Amino acid sequence: MENILPRRQARENAFLLAFSQTFGDVPLDEALLNHAENDEEYPVDAFSRMLLNAYYDHSAEVDDEIRAHLRNWTMERLPRVSLTVLRLAIAEMLFGEENKPGVAINEAVELTKKYGADEDYQFVNGLLGAVAREHGLEEEAAPESAEL
Repeated sequence: MENILPRRQARENAFLLAFSQTFGDVPLDEALLNHAENDEEYPVDAFSRMLLNAYYDHSAEVDDEIRAHLRNWTMERLPRVSLTVLRLAIAEMLFGEENKPGVAINEAVELTKKYGADEDYQFVNGLLGAVAREHGLEEEAAPESAEL
């Protein structure tokens, strides 16, 4: 039986595997298999796999979203950590099973703070916020009380 990780850990482990993929050209299925056999410290659960599959299945659309929101930057100039975080977060927001864009953005910012350069998290937050607004991905607000 597979362990179910807390969502934060599942996102981080998906990020670590996706980040490692930026250094080679191994298909996702092979990388997941190798990872499962060799990495007990950073397990990939069903949610992690869903995030990775969402990105890899829609990589062209995700990268187009990033490009569309870059100002005076190119994809090639983005730090590898920021790019990987952006890819996974956008995939989660647009193609994931949960509709929690605020959570995806917050987790992406936290990952960028942990693994990226000092100020990169601000860029990640701004770009993801713009994508969420453009796609109308507003989390449902608490129902307001009826008029008195």
